[in-house]
Amino acid sequence: MVFKACDEDHKGYLSREDFKTAVVMLFGYKPSKIEVDSVMSSINPNTSGMLLEGFLNIVRKKKEAQRYRNEVRHIFTAFDTYYRGFLTLEDFKKAFRQVAPKLPERTVLEVFREVDRDSDGHVSFRDFEYALNYGQKEAR
Repeated sequence: MVFKACDEDHKGYLSREDFKTAVVMLFGYKPSKIEVDSVMSSINPNTSGMLLEGFLNIVRKKKEAQRYRNEVRHIFTAFDTYYRGFLTLEDFKKAFRQVAPKLPERTVLEVFREVDRDSDGHVSFRDFEYALNYGQKEAR
């Protein structure tokens, strides 16, 4: 298990450096100082580091976020039939004809304009992801 591998001294908790190593092992990237600060500040001040339970909660949340982002990427790629890395209004119309054929074209245009945050006529993955996340927050 990663927790045990990173707790080399068998302290029963992960220090700041141990946590960074664990993130690299599990997710393949070095966490930013801001991310580590955020995680470490949420730890009970009576402990010297992150206990197994807290570590597992963080890993679970990161895995869920990663899974959600992969799903969003999959949807975006399905709409991006020409593999350009962005969606045009035509891509949107085609996609909406498949998933909501009775939706008026005017509504599709309004959605496209809303999602195309920088009004460049292209919906980037970042725009697309933002729109879906915004929709998720509104639904909660």
